[in-house]
Amino acid sequence: MQFAKRLEPLKFNVFADMDRAKSLARAAGQNVIDLSLGSSDLPAAAHITEAIANSLSDPSTHGYLLFNGTRSFREAAASWYEQKFGISVDPETEVLPLIGSQEGTAHMPLAVLNPGDFALLLDPGYPSHAGGVYLAGGQIYPMPLLAENAFLPVFEDIPMPVLAQSKMMVLSYPHNPTTAIAPLAFFEKAVTFCRRHQLVLVHDFPYVDLVFDDRNSPLEAAQTEENRKLMAPSIFQADREKNVAIEFFTLSKSYSMGGFRVGYAIGNPELIAALRQVKAAVDFNQYLGILNGASSALLGPQDTVTTSVETFRKRRDTFVNALLGIGWEVPVPPATMYVWAKLPAPWASDSVKFCTQLVQSTGVAASPGAGFGKSGEGYVRFALVEPPEILTAAVRKIAEFLN
Repeated sequence: MQFAKRLEPLKFNVFADMDRAKSLARAAGQNVIDLSLGSSDLPAAAHITEAIANSLSDPSTHGYLLFNGTRSFREAAASWYEQKFGISVDPETEVLPLIGSQEGTAHMPLAVLNPGDFALLLDPGYPSHAGGVYLAGGQIYPMPLLAENAFLPVFEDIPMPVLAQSKMMVLSYPHNPTTAIAPLAFFEKAVTFCRRHQLVLVHDFPYVDLVFDDRNSPLEAAQTEENRKLMAPSIFQADREKNVAIEFFTLSKSYSMGGFRVGYAIGNPELIAALRQVKAAVDFNQYLGILNGASSALLGPQDTVTTSVETFRKRRDTFVNALLGIGWEVPVPPATMYVWAKLPAPWASDSVKFCTQLVQSTGVAASPGAGFGKSGEGYVRFALVEPPEILTAAVRKIAEFLN
């Protein structure tokens, strides 16, 4: 049986490969501590699940849901954004519901790229960003993210012949996997650059709320004036007229709704309309009850978001402290639910081998940096999706493996 050539670049997927490695470890009798997938282990708030549960008994929610039926959710998304960033949003022309932000990043290239066009992507970066480009027949120019550049791309290094064939740039800050935050000045530079070169600017923004207030952190490395003032700006604070940008949000991280698969796009009306055309050819919207729960999340009490962020900050402190205790020095993540750790010398050139052998030997599962791009090699990503005592146990197992 022959398949389309567009599937060739999709054969290597960091999450699928680690899923196989975890299955083999379990089959061999290992008790797996899974720190490889950024799926929050925290529950969605009661008022969210109650809104979904109440919808189940309403037969009017049981049918197909087309765009006009999502008006209440779009209004909730616009209201949330306006309250958070002080920028007005038209829920009719500037908001589009999504089945998670990954749907948006995977489908946007189909609306923007012609075969052979370049997309400028972060390297390392989230795998679906590349997958959408490959499915659209586009080419990828990886923008390396290096520690010495604060994990920000250097636009001046992009070759002019590549720029001449480029149609879009994808950014994502706070960044997965490096945990870096981009300042507003960087976004202003990116918007200017994309206007000059007529690029669509896509910003994937799942960790909008997962930025840590380190005033109470026991970690000395976190006690800096810079860390205490960190915020995660929206791309529209740099592109207030929504001339070139579209931004993707998800309720998976802030509201622990990963399994419900709900997110949305805010952006330039033409880009929203184009993405809506692609979406209409692929799917309807998810169940209305899920959107009712999402609206309740966006418009309801936000104290659970604050609690979740503080939970991940404490887990970060526990995990980083434990790694420092075994002699593995790592930077303190300012945001996200991850630790991005440079591998010790014996493993620095083969992160896949490190992660595969680690889970086989100890049951601790992590994500190899190489799975996020060429510039991710030499690193490993740990997801802080277990309570502190389990994270501490994981580091003990890691220490045994390294020794």
